[in-house]
Amino acid sequence: MIFIQLNYQPLTCLSAFCLKDTDTKGRFSSPVLDVTEKQLIIERNQTLQLNCRGRWELQWVLPSGVPKVFHGTQIEETRCGKKNNHYCSRLILSPSLAQHTGSYRCRYRQKHRKQASVYVYITDSQRPFVKVQSEIPDVVYMKEGELLVFPCRVTNPGANVSLVKYPFIAPDYRNIIWNSRQGFTIRSPTFFYIGLFSCETIVNGVKYSNRFLTHRPVNKILDVYLNSTGLVHTLQGQMLALNCTVTAEWNARVSISWTYPQKANGSATIIRRISRSRTNMLFYSVLTIPRLSKADRGLYKCHVTSGPSKRETNTTVIVYNQPFIQLKHRDGPVVQASAGQKSFRLTPKLRAFPAPEVIWLKDGMVAAEQCSRYHVDRFSLVIRDVAEEDAGIYTILTGIQQYGLFQNLTLTLVVNVKPQIGEKTVSSRQPGTVQRGSRQALHCTSHGVPPPQIQWLWHPCPPKGFPLRL
Repeated sequence: MIFIQLNYQPLTCLSAFCLKDTDTKGRFSSPVLDVTEKQLIIERNQTLQLNCRGRWELQWVLPSGVPKVFHGTQIEETRCGKKNNHYCSRLILSPSLAQHTGSYRCRYRQKHRKQASVYVYITDSQRPFVKVQSEIPDVVYMKEGELLVFPCRVTNPGANVSLVKYPFIAPDYRNIIWNSRQGFTIRSPTFFYIGLFSCETIVNGVKYSNRFLTHRPVNKILDVYLNSTGLVHTLQGQMLALNCTVTAEWNARVSISWTYPQKANGSATIIRRISRSRTNMLFYSVLTIPRLSKADRGLYKCHVTSGPSKRETNTTVIVYNQPFIQLKHRDGPVVQASAGQKSFRLTPKLRAFPAPEVIWLKDGMVAAEQCSRYHVDRFSLVIRDVAEEDAGIYTILTGIQQYGLFQNLTLTLVVNVKPQIGEKTVSSRQPGTVQRGSRQALHCTSHGVPPPQIQWLWHPCPPKGFPLRL
């Protein structure tokens, strides 16, 4: 606990106007009160009277504990001075109560910065704190880089007040400043100051307290995502449900809002939910439209704010009138590949909704069952390690069985093969001799797709004495 005692002297000038009736140059550039001290101390039920004088019209600013409409408040305004060229205002508060403790300010009506003030303590042995608290503690917010204030103001500047944490742990009070007009101020608050605190004082053997629950606002948004990251395709009359999930730090509080095409008509229902994981807070906002119409297509945005932090994510909803299949050739009915290719993909143009079932046939048989090198990727047929025997007639069968929609497309695959000569050429330094005038037959067998062209070339023998070049 910490105990702080302030010594004070009672003031004697309350109702008498202690100002001289002189008007020198620069006088009353700010209003002037009839008290020169910075504070007054009176007892409960006494009458508080303050007088103010200035060059221009005056107004009073009273503590928050004094109601705007209070039967005990009286303000008298007059013209004063030898030539009636000044304005005077008298504030009378009777009876004065403990909750009226605070700063009383007199200022110019048109120049608010020009003012005079006095702090008035209205002592009450049965009410040492200005605010009488209910059973629920007040919440004070602890923000990074800012002072933490427990606003337990007192009605008597000499009150001994201690700051206690529950469960009780003796804190280090070198960081704490006490001020009877403000309460306890923590200059450098740490995580220690998160919890339940109490300002306590004892008067005539009775303990009085103000309790405060500190809260550290967290504004960091870790992630925002929708359950549908790409385009959302759906049918007219069906239900749309978009879930915006926000991941934030513990103690974070976020606000989630939506913008969507039919927001002005209120066509959507939005349900919110919060859950916790071991390390984070999860906030959910689910937007639901029971029966979609064409007017509901467009951009849907999820907006997230947490203090100054802002994030958003969006998706586009496409609404179709009815299910459909559109199947066309991409590069014509005949496509070509080359033997030896690592991979080749047969991909026609297909647009459909909902997603259809797809089966590929090769020469009338299910392709994937014919060869392990064939596999279907979404609606494409992928052929690995292309070989000559992969050439043939391919057919894609598409169907949406629940709506009775079916469509087929056939294409021809040509596999090009590099030309190859079947005979193995045998060369010899001594060419064979044949009888002059005899008939000889030379054979050359080649293969390729498309069929290769064969050309024969004749090289005459060199004259005698020249070596034969092969």
